[in-house]
Amino acid sequence: MFNRILSVTAILLSLTVISCKNDVLPKPASFLRLDYPEAKYVNFENSCPFAFQMNEDAIIKGEKECSFAITYPKMKATIYLTYKPVNGNIDKLLRDAQKLTYEHVIKADDILEQPYINQQKKVYGMFYQVDGNAATNSQFYVTDSTKHFLIGSMYFYAKPNFDSIMPAASYVKNDMQRLMETLKWK
Repeated sequence: MFNRILSVTAILLSLTVISCKNDVLPKPASFLRLDYPEAKYVNFENSCPFAFQMNEDAIIKGEKECSFAITYPKMKATIYLTYKPVNGNIDKLLRDAQKLTYEHVIKADDILEQPYINQQKKVYGMFYQVDGNAATNSQFYVTDSTKHFLIGSMYFYAKPNFDSIMPAASYVKNDMQRLMETLKWK
């Protein structure tokens, strides 16, 4: 009986020693998965001298003198729109818009300029994609060059880290481009 208990104990001890290895297995590569709903656009029109299409999930806040914020609460992002009438000051407005973008050159890795021209709607402008850890990732301005000037810029309520916010920045950038491309003056 004693031999039997000894042999069972020896077997259990052997299994315990053999099975308790500290093999380190590498973790498989993984990425943060951020799924955003497919954007659906609605027309936005109020008493301002322009109208455009915007993402139906976004919220307009703080309308004041045709300048307001389009917020994305789930992404902690905001597109700020600023309207200014053109009163013979188109050169100053263009310089100010370009200066606003290039103030981010210190933190930006690259700034891509994409001109926009829609002669039929008389909408002319520039879209800027700012790559890197800058405070803004996208900006634009549009004008008819005689009466209207609109500036848009995107900001996140987070410390700039381009790798982390890239999926959200790309989503909102597409909405900004849609806004710019569907803008019409009244």
